[in-house]
Formats: sequence, structure tokens, C-alpha cells
Amino acid sequence: MSLVIGVPRETFAGEKRVATVPEVVEKLIKLGFKVAVQSGAGDAANFSDDVYCAAGAEIVGDAAGLWTKSDIVFKVGVPTAEEVGLMHEGQTLITFIWPAQNPELMQQLAARKVTVLAIDALPRMLSRAQKMDALTSQAGVAGYRAVIEAAHAFGRFFNGQITAAGKVPPAKVFIAGAGVAGLAAIGTAAGLGAIVRANDTRAEVADQVVSLGGEFVKVDYEEEGSGGGGYAKVMSEGFQKAQREMYAKQAREVDIIIATALIPGKPAPRLITAEMVRSMKPGSVIVDMAAERGGNCELTDPGKAVVKHGVTIVGYTDLASRLAKQSSTLYATNLFRLTEELCKTKDGVINVNMEDDAIRGLTVIKEGSITWPPPPPKLPAPPAAKPAAMPAKAPKHGEASAPASGTSTAITFLVAAALFWFIGAFAPPAFLGHFTVFVLAVFVGYMVVWNVTPALHTPLMSVTNAISSIIAIGALVQVAPPVIENAAATGDRPEGWILGLAVAGIALTCVNMFGGFAVTQRMLEMFRK
Repeated sequence: MSLVIGVPRETFAGEKRVATVPEVVEKLIKLGFKVAVQSGAGDAANFSDDVYCAAGAEIVGDAAGLWTKSDIVFKVGVPTAEEVGLMHEGQTLITFIWPAQNPELMQQLAARKVTVLAIDALPRMLSRAQKMDALTSQAGVAGYRAVIEAAHAFGRFFNGQITAAGKVPPAKVFIAGAGVAGLAAIGTAAGLGAIVRANDTRAEVADQVVSLGGEFVKVDYEEEGSGGGGYAKVMSEGFQKAQREMYAKQAREVDIIIATALIPGKPAPRLITAEMVRSMKPGSVIVDMAAERGGNCELTDPGKAVVKHGVTIVGYTDLASRLAKQSSTLYATNLFRLTEELCKTKDGVINVNMEDDAIRGLTVIKEGSITWPPPPPKLPAPPAAKPAAMPAKAPKHGEASAPASGTSTAITFLVAAALFWFIGAFAPPAFLGHFTVFVLAVFVGYMVVWNVTPALHTPLMSVTNAISSIIAIGALVQVAPPVIENAAATGDRPEGWILGLAVAGIALTCVNMFGGFAVTQRMLEMFRK
């Protein structure tokens, strides 16, 4: 029997997102599910009831009717007490829960004997979990929107311009924190033409900042800041002092600060003091993306945009919701990918497999039993160490010992020298000159290619075009020998087998040359926008 997926209208004030969109409804139906959507659930994201009906969903008039008939409920926000009261035993809820911050809610849900999958508890270190990572998709939208809000509040262009009316300098933007939201903000601000600087406690993100067009500003203090799950960790007092000094300098120089620093389960670190705000130029803007957890700026008013000391401080907590259609589409896709993992049989029935690391991490309540926090995910076993080479046994009395490597090398060179002497004694002088050049070319080419770093083997293919060109010229000379003055001197024309080898050489060389150019072109495309 196919299960019913219900999508209620979000009740949190200002929430415009919806948990699924019409194009995903069609995909869920193909998995064998029935989909019911509360009337008006997608209105704020520009998805009307008629569009949902056209996609195959059933429209339910009120929330009570939807929760009653749904076996699985897709939501965006944390369920309210009224919504928890509408749940029934055996139901499955998939939404943001934040179990560490909502212990009372966890107890209420467990009392209803339901199964709860917290999309925010996904083990993000698992590579196959990326397609279900709603935190990343929503943070990317929020980072983009933060720059748009800053541009709206800022008093001039982002990009520098020279006009007849005067010169406009480019805006200087500083991004505090280069996580998913920070990187999205860097790319957006750089795309608008601003001079972008960024800082993060994790040194490994410096290359990502530069690749997006920003400048990484390093704190003058050595300490590794990587934490678990791709987040930063709480830094030492010495690092924080050096970081505050750097932030104070940036505040005096830049026009816009976008603060994204946040560690899950902890209050937002205070990075921007009131004194730093006073030091900023009048008309500057601060967008505090950590406002929901107290804010990175001391003067942030969560949920509002205020002006303090001539600086506009934007503390909106619904940045992703301000791009409701885009964020809803991404979130709906994340939930669909999760549903695919839960319903691999495509028969409209889910299986919450607690042996699956990704599903186990998401499942915070299983049939009324609280299963959060999950055990650490099983990491793949390290590759087995190669057995140590057995030490060579000493020869017993009367046994001949193995020949030394130096002796083998000497014998090889002696044989090669004898072979070359034999060729030189009996071969024509012209052949001997060509043969010597050939041997030297093989030796030099081998040594050059063998000593190239493996990481450069692909670029090396384009370099071989030069060698291929020499081969092609030689083959063409054989195919079309110089014009002879005496037509009777037919002996200067190549033999049939030489002609065949030359033609084959030209064909193979052309393949190699065109292949080298194709590989080079593909490599260049990787570095172009």
C-alpha cells in the first residue's frame, strides 16, 4: 500500500518556504507515493494550488486534515506544539529539529510514538550524503541573499566605474567566515565587482577563497581551526585576541562586513565589537548572518535592520526564506534524495534502515524511542599494510651466492657495447649516424618523461605534439621524396614497405596530435568561467 506524503503550510512567522515543489511531487509519485499538500502551502514561494494539482498532488483544505491522513510529513521549520498534537502513532516526520537545542520538543515527539528524521543531523562527512545536505543548500542561498541585502542597504555601486560625472571606487567587502554561506557570499560579491577579503579559522579554505576571486586575510597567530563535520572549532584566547585586532583593522578599511561565523549548538562568537562599528565609515553595512544565535556583532538586533553610529546592521534571520522559490526547490530536492534512500524498492513504502550510517545519523527518534545522539559513523578500514620484504638469507656452506646488482649492470653494459661495436663494424656509415641519433634520442626522451611528476602526465600530452610534429615531417619526406632531375633514377623512390610505414606513422601521429590538443582544450576549460 502506497504511503501518503503530506506537506503542511509553514506556521512560523515570516517563513515563506515550502517543503516540496511541483516538479518534485511528480518524482515522488514515480517512487510510488501519494502526495497531499495543504491549501496555500506554496503561495509565498509562488507555487499555487493549481500547479500542485497539475503535478498530481491532492490539495487538503486544513492542517488537521492533512496531518491526519499523512503517513510521512515533510516540513521546513521546527514543529510547533499544536502540530505535535496533530501527529499520530506510526507517523514519520522529516524536517529541521535541532535536537541538541530542543530537548523538550524531543520528549513531546517521543511521547507521540512517531519516527523523526532531523535533516540538520545528517552526517555531512559522508560523501554520499551531500545530495541530501539541506544545511549546505540553504546556507548557500543565505550567503547569496546576504550580499543582495548589503547591496540594497549600501549607498553606491559595488563595482568601480569611471563616468563623465566622476569616478566611483569599488566597494570593499570583508567576509568573516568562509564556510558554505561565506563562500557563496564571496562569489556573489566578487561577481558584482567588489574588492573581497575573507578570513576563516580553517587555513585549508584559503585556496577556495582565492579561487572565487577573494583575498584571504590571515590572522597573525598559528593555530589550526578545523572542527568536526566541516565546521570550525572554538579557538584559544590568544588566537581570538589576534583575530579581534585583525577585524578592527578591516572594519576601518572596508565598506561592508558580512559575518557568517557560527558553531552548531553554541552561541555565535562576538567578532565585531561596538568600538569596531564606531570606527567604520558612515554609510557602511554589516550583515550578521549569525543573528539567530545572538549575532557576531554586539549591536545586532535579531530579525531587524537597524542603524547604529551611521552603520546599517542587518540582522535578518530569514535570509534563505527571502529567496523562497529557489530555497524551496533546493530543499525539496534534498528531501527527494533522502526519500530515494528510504525507498529503494520504489513501491511507496519507506524503510528506516538503522544499519545505514546516513539514515542512522538522521534518525533522532525511532518509533517513540529517542536515538539521538547517534554513534560515530563507521569509517572505511585503512588499507592493509604491505608485508615487509623478507630479509635475504645468507648462503649456506657450499651454495653459490646470488650475483650482485652491480655485476648485473656491468654485464648488461658490456653486452650493449659489444652489440653497438658489431653494428658499427658492419653497418654503412650513413646508417651508423642515424642509429646513433636514434639511440641518444630514445635515452634522452626516456629520462625526460620518466622524471616528470605523475600529476603532470596529462599536461605532458600537449608537449608531445612537438615530438609528433617531427615524426610527421620525417614520414612526409618518405612519402614524397625530393623531386629528382633524372627521371630514370627510380632507385631514389622509397620501397613499398617503407611507404606503408610512413603512411601509418602519419596516421598515428595525427591521432596523437589531435588528442593532445583536445586534452589541452579540456584542461583550459576547467579554469574558465
